[in-house]
Amino acid sequence: MTYSGRKIAIVYSTVDGQTLKICHVIASLLNKNNLQTKLYPIDSFQEDPLSFDTMVIGASIRYGKHNTLISNFILNNRDKLSRIKTAFFSVNLVARKKDKGQPDSNPYLIRFLNRVAWKPDLSEVFAGKLDYPSYSFIDRVMIQLIMKLTGGPVRSEKPIEYTDWKRVEEFGWKICKINDLPDPAGQSL
Repeated sequence: MTYSGRKIAIVYSTVDGQTLKICHVIASLLNKNNLQTKLYPIDSFQEDPLSFDTMVIGASIRYGKHNTLISNFILNNRDKLSRIKTAFFSVNLVARKKDKGQPDSNPYLIRFLNRVAWKPDLSEVFAGKLDYPSYSFIDRVMIQLIMKLTGGPVRSEKPIEYTDWKRVEEFGWKICKINDLPDPAGQSL
């Protein structure tokens, strides 16, 4: 059985690249399962959402907010998004904490979905990556302050990747399932 007729858009916003890395893992899994998948950065997405069977939207947090372009896109396309299958994931460092690492407990995801008054078919939250060496001076100081307030590491010479790749893969399989693919039964990337 082939599902090559299914078209999926993965629209994303990323600041430091971790959201894009997550998108690539999801797209790889979808493509391996014959779902025609294409990645689009939000700042250049010009397509009609209705030209896709499913739209996956991924956005990272910086200073407590998702990219405004993502919010505006959802607000301007809620009606169209309600007519196709949708998935949304947020990437943020707060999700590194067990009590804030689920869609129903992550304050950024909850606040965002309430603000845009949208309920995707699937939602998820992934912990991001902390990479002090790559940040500008201002970003480093601000993120260190946030980490100090939230009990995270304030110094690290190497990047700390908090993303749980098994959960990313499981989210990809959930997207397959809403596209009527059978359960993977132990399959992996």
